[in-house]
Amino acid sequence: MNDKIVNSPRFCQAIDGFIRRIGQAIAWLNFLLIFNILLQVILRYAFGKGMVWLEELQWHLYGACIMFGISYGITEDAHIRLDLFHQRFSPRKKELIEFLGILFLLLPLAIILFVHGLDFVESAWRVSERSESPLGLPARWLIKSVLPVSMFLIILASVSRMVRSVTIIFHKKSA
Repeated sequence: MNDKIVNSPRFCQAIDGFIRRIGQAIAWLNFLLIFNILLQVILRYAFGKGMVWLEELQWHLYGACIMFGISYGITEDAHIRLDLFHQRFSPRKKELIEFLGILFLLLPLAIILFVHGLDFVESAWRVSERSESPLGLPARWLIKSVLPVSMFLIILASVSRMVRSVTIIFHKKSA
């Protein structure tokens, strides 16, 4: 287990565990996504039959996996950084950069998307929004709901990560 996770405060471990469980559950949607893509290819190229709802379902599954996967990546410390520079920094400097990046870049974006996503979803729920295609999926509001839910998880993961960074930055090594 990652040293950062073991030495983190208990509430960070609870948040990270919650997000980890959601991420692992959502990961199973990838099997459904792959099955859906294979089914589409077979139907389209072997039988000449394309189905709009399968194509829309593919994008919905893909979107949900990506959006929920972001918070999982933050929790697992698996997100992308400029490793060329990052590997040369001391652990404290790495954590300071991580903290500042989350505070000034990730967190404001996630909060803005969460707040505006609520209005976006409320509007879709109110009108019971559905696909523009008559043969498309009937509940477009459902995929739109992924935006604020995933942003909330990103905010939770970011706060947990920031607390872990502060813990590492101010941790005094025992001699």
